[in-house]
This record gives sequence, structure tokens and C-alpha cells, in this order.
Amino acid sequence: MIRVENLTKFYGSVCAVDHLSFEIRKGEILGLLGPNGAGKSTTLRILTCFLKPTDGTITVKDYNIHDHPLEIKKLIGYLPEMAPLYPEMLVYDYLRFVGGVRELDRDRTETRIRELADLCGLREVMHKSVHELSRGYKQRVGLAQAMLSDPEILVFDEPTAGLDPNQIVEIRDIIKKMGKEKTVVLSTHILTEAEATCDRVVIINRGKIVADGTTDTLKREAGNDYDLHVTLEQADYEAVKTSLSSLPGVRTLSRQQDSNGGLNLVLNCKAGTDVRREVYQAIKKNHWILVEFHREGRTLENIFRELTKEA
Repeated sequence: MIRVENLTKFYGSVCAVDHLSFEIRKGEILGLLGPNGAGKSTTLRILTCFLKPTDGTITVKDYNIHDHPLEIKKLIGYLPEMAPLYPEMLVYDYLRFVGGVRELDRDRTETRIRELADLCGLREVMHKSVHELSRGYKQRVGLAQAMLSDPEILVFDEPTAGLDPNQIVEIRDIIKKMGKEKTVVLSTHILTEAEATCDRVVIINRGKIVADGTTDTLKREAGNDYDLHVTLEQADYEAVKTSLSSLPGVRTLSRQQDSNGGLNLVLNCKAGTDVRREVYQAIKKNHWILVEFHREGRTLENIFRELTKEA
């Protein structure tokens, strides 16, 4: 349904999107994953015809972004990272205004507002001003405006950014319901969000695709390597790194954010090995205090960190 071909975007001398090519099937929920600055938002802005690429193209059904931007916009409902709301308007008035901008007749607009009030849980705030709403409700109104014309494709840029855990679950449920009838493309750097919501993920790093597939496929292709999580006290990082990273079976050693004076480490280890005994002996030999020590299989977070670590 959507075909991205050799998509490239420069801002001056900075390459934000670097020859991206991938396809999105009809009825699929696709997640664009990547660290901040990876090129996710730029890709979505080009898809929705708000930006022109430096090179390459995107085809949506039978239309391409260069020759048919208006036709493509009519097929897409778009929610940017900052929802395009007018704070002084009532929610109901705002949605009626959006319906008028999109040239929906009055009866159709009223019908869609009632449907979306139920789907997005907006009935109790329909006659409140937008500025009175919480961040979560504002995001729901943003989702409603994106869906008002009942488009075939929905594009969401960081739809759960800044929401609390309960609000994230609510927005996730709405997106999954919509995904039963629509093609959905969303960007995020929240990995649990992508794993819970998306049928497929494309991981972007520095403007290039570094992985593409379902989360199960990515885990399987990453092999059966595993991570050892170790937290130590009264230990010097350089000494620990020298001692543990040289053990047979340890691929890499990385330092995570330390907490409460503890040194938090992740050892990526080769499949078919078990280095826990050797790690423990090294810790004991050096008189480091062991606070935590556990083994963890491959997760989407592990894979994402390895593919984007230079960022």
C-alpha cells in the first residue's frame, strides 16, 4: 500500500534520512523505532507531504508525493508529536472546525464526532475548552482529529510521548482498535510500546534502516546470546572492565546508569556458554561487593541498544 524508495533528506550538510527503502502492507501496524535524531519524524513528515525529500520518493496506493500530494493527504490522518489543537476552542467546536476544513458535510461530521467520542473516550470533555484538558485527553482529541475523515491510513508521531503509564495503555488500546480497520504507521522510541502495539518494526539509526521485521523475528535473528546483569559496590569500573571483559564467552561489557553508588554492568555473552561461575570467581577474587547478578535472554531492548549504540 505504501512504498518508500531510496528516500533521502538533507538539512544543509546534515543527512537526516539516508536512502531508506521499505514497504508497508495494507492493514499493518508498523512501528518506526530509533533514538532521538534518527530520522523518524522527518520520514513521517515526508510521507504526509509536509516536507519534500532531497531525493527518492514515496508512493501511496497509485499516488506519489511529488505529483499527487493533495490526493495523498486525503488518504492520511496525521497526528504530529505536538497535537495541532486550538486551546481556546471547545473540543466539540474544534472537531466540527476540522470537519469543515476537510470538506465533510455537516451530517457526516456529526456522525463521526459521535463515533470518535466513544472510541477515544471524549464524551465527558466534549464541551470543555482544550486548554482545560490533561495531556492525555489532549492526545485523545489529537487522535480524533486525525481520524475524523475516516482515512485509510493513520500516521502518528510519538503518540504516547509525555503520558503517564495509565494514559499510555489507554492510547495503545485505541491504536490497536484502529489497527483492525486501518493501516497505521507510528514512530516511537519506547520499546515496550512498539512490542505491545506493532505488527512489525523498522529500526532506524542515523537515517538508515538497521533492522526490519516482527519483534519475534528480530529476536530470533539475533541468536541465542544472552546478557548478564551485574551490580557491584566498592569497584572501579576500569578494573572491572579489564577483568570481566577478557573472560572467555564474554562478547562485550557495557556500563549502565549507576544508582545509589552501585556500578551497573551488562555483559553480552555468547550462545552455548555459561560464564556465571567465572564472573563470580573474578568478583570474589577482587573483593568487590556483589549486589545483583542475573541472566536475561534476548529482548527488543537489547537488540535496539546494540543496533543504535553509536548514537
